[in-house]
Parts: sequence; structure tokens; C-alpha cells
Amino acid sequence: MYRGKLWTMRQFAGFGLAKDTNRRFRYLLRQGQTGLSTAFDMPALMGYDPDHEMARGEVGREGVSLSHVTDMERLFDKIALDQVSVSMTINCTASIAFAMYLVAARRRGFNHKHLAGTIQNDMLKEFIAQKEWISPPAPSLKMTCDLIEFCAKQGMIFNPISISGYHIREAGSTAAQELGLTLANGVAYVEELLSRELKIDQFASRLSFFFDIHNDFLEEVSKLRAARSLWAKLIKHRFKSTNQRSQMLRMHAQTAGVSLTSQQPLNNVIRVALQALAGVLGGVQSLHTNSMDETLSLPTERAVTVALRTQQIIAEESGVADTVDPLAGAYFIEDLCAKLEREGEEIIKEIDRNGGALKAIDKGVPQKMIAESAYRYQLEIEREERKIVGVNCYQEDEEQSLPLHQVDEKGERQAIRSLKTHRRTRNRKAWRSSLQKLEKDARRKVNLLPSLIEAVDCGATLGEISQLYRDVFGVYRDPGIY
Repeated sequence: MYRGKLWTMRQFAGFGLAKDTNRRFRYLLRQGQTGLSTAFDMPALMGYDPDHEMARGEVGREGVSLSHVTDMERLFDKIALDQVSVSMTINCTASIAFAMYLVAARRRGFNHKHLAGTIQNDMLKEFIAQKEWISPPAPSLKMTCDLIEFCAKQGMIFNPISISGYHIREAGSTAAQELGLTLANGVAYVEELLSRELKIDQFASRLSFFFDIHNDFLEEVSKLRAARSLWAKLIKHRFKSTNQRSQMLRMHAQTAGVSLTSQQPLNNVIRVALQALAGVLGGVQSLHTNSMDETLSLPTERAVTVALRTQQIIAEESGVADTVDPLAGAYFIEDLCAKLEREGEEIIKEIDRNGGALKAIDKGVPQKMIAESAYRYQLEIEREERKIVGVNCYQEDEEQSLPLHQVDEKGERQAIRSLKTHRRTRNRKAWRSSLQKLEKDARRKVNLLPSLIEAVDCGATLGEISQLYRDVFGVYRDPGIY
């Protein structure tokens, strides 16, 4: 495991304008962070430019504002993209952001084959848990796999998807449900890619995963071990791959945001430390540690530094990285790992019985699983059967206060001015022609990445391309399944 190389320490960051987040990126790199992880604001995640009425009051609030390729250039200004891996947490507009990233990197002279990192690009879990979408599940699945296929055929080392259990767990699932539903989504992506006449070993080694690390320490260690075992069996036996690299499950993990409390927020430092240690003992390749103040605001520099130092202390002082898999053979861990693997496998079979992930989502099967689990969990807290320190036990009369991060309200106006300048100065003929080509390709159902790259290079904005998606593929409405 970590004796030769530590996990990537990748703190999630993003707020305000691109230049604001760029400063935070470079601060974190100076503090010893070893990979970047980008949070985008809600308008970018939902496919709106900063001047859209749906973006009002949200620009730069929960992540960095992204509208056009110049924003992407500013976001990674003075950062050596061929020397640091970059993660981008974005889904229904992932193909647009990825195209902007490639164009921005190319303009700075970087070869796209040397770019390392991951883009989340997992639309199935959006319909199950996170609820950020533009178009219905079928065309969304198609666009997700367009990006994976493009990276595979280009021979890129960039991971074109992070198949995410994190949001499933944050929405209220159990550990076993997180495991089973995440891998069931992975199966759906593999089947779609195989239907395009790709070979399993062309793309499987570049599929990556993203898991939540919750409070039950030994269960979380076991869940990560079970995930690797179950995925290897699926790839080997179900999809007939004999390549060990294809069978490997490589994962990023993040400590559980839903476990943090606004009451006694300093306690969150302890929660995050235990969860991070569980991730390390579970064998993650990449880790984000939440900041103590994230139930109250975006993290301050002080809070995010403490979160990063948590990883560094585990790596450099605890000794757990000096031994390969130190919990291997522990009776309880092995037994719990086997139990979670069986439960996860049964959930995958249940999804299969319902026609696979896409059809199961239409029926509301995973949504109902999660809703029922979340309801049980909340009842346990309210009945005090599950103890949450500072919430339903060991309360304090006096509230703890922390200095909070403030987003400059001027940023929204600056983003709109920048967008207007961009639209005014772009080559309108090339822009219009590129969007017409993109729409034609979207209706022909070919891989959209080449025409997307051309469109953003010609000045098309994220909002304009997202509107094209709405026009061509339609808009998804939540059926409200509980």
C-alpha cells in the first residue's frame, strides 16, 4: 500500500471567481496538498451561465463560477497541469467542463495524454441521490459514456468517471446499500461501453470510484475492502476480463459531510480524523478530509489547513502507512468484509432483477431503498437509540463559534461582466457554426466530445451548450419517488 507512495491528499476547494479559487489551490499546494479537487457552483452544476435568472444569488456561493474556457484558464493559472492531478466534481455538465479543461491545457502547451486526474461524470447516481441533472437518464448515460469512450480511444491517463457512492451514502443509505448501488451503476456503465464494441480492457482500468467514510470505523474499513473484492469478481467473472489492472477498484474517499454537526463544531475535527484513518486502513488511493466548519460555511483557510494536517499526521506520525494492510487477517474485519460483500452482491442482483440500473431508476427502486434507510436512521437519532455527541447527548448551553468564510458579493457582478465581454469579443461566425455542428452531432447520436471541444474553443459557454442539451434531449423532472 503506502510504503512506496502515499495516497493523494486532495482537498475539495472552490468559491467565487476562478482567480479566487486559483489562490486557494496554490495555497493548498504550498501546504503540502498533493492533488487538486475542484468544486463548481450551483449554476455551473445545473447548466446555467452567471447572468441567467436561475443563477441569481448563487454565483460562486458553493463552488467556483465556470462559464467559458477563459474561466478554466484562470482557474489553473500558474499550476503545472502535467505535474499535479486535477479532480473535477461535476456531472450533468461534465462533458462541457472536460472539453474546457482540454482546451485550456492545450492553449498552455500541455499534451492531453500527460494530464492526470479525474472528472466525476457519474449521472446515474444523480438520479438516485444528488439530484443535479439536465436531461433524462438515457441521454445522460449516453453523454457519460461518450466521455469515457473518448478518453479510452485517445489513450489518456485521465480517469473519465468517478462512480460515486458518496452521494448515495450522504442521502441516507446504509454501508451495504452504498456498496451495492455504486457497483450496480458501474455495471451499467460497463454494459453501455461494451455495447459500443469497446473491449473491457480498453477502459476498465481507468474507471475510478468514490466512497463515503462514515462514523462506524470498522464497518467503513471493511466496506472499502469488500468493494475491491466484489468489483474484481464482477469484472473477472461477469465481464470475462483476465487483466488484473482491469479488475482493480481504485478509489477516492471523502469523510462524511453528513456526520458533521453545527453544534460543537470543534468535535468535527475528531470525527474527521477517525474517518480519515478508516479510509487509510481501508486502502484508498486518494482522500479528502472535511473541514470543521463545513456545516456553517465554505471552509476558511485555517479550517482547511487543519483538515489537511489531519491527513499529514496520519501519514507521517501514526505509523499506519509503514505496514501493508495492517488489519489483514483480523477476524472481525474479515467476517464483516464478507458480510458486506454478500449484502452488496444481493443489492446488485436486485437491481439486475429490475432490468439494470437505468430501468431500476425509472421504477424508483434505489430511491426507495435510500429513503427508507434515511428514515430509519433519523428515527434512531430522535429516539436517542443512536448517539450524536452534542446533538442528542452531551449538549452544551453555550454555543461554540468559529470565524466563517465570506464570499464577496461583488463576484457575481464581476462574473456577469466577464461573460458579457467574452460574448462580445468571440468570433461570432465560428461560434455559431460550432454550435450548429454540435447540435447536428447530438441529433445523430455520435460521440459529442470532438464537437464539444470545438464549440468551447470557439467561445460557446456552458449555459449555451446546456440549453442545446435541453432542446435536443429534453429536461428531466423528478417523479418524486419515496
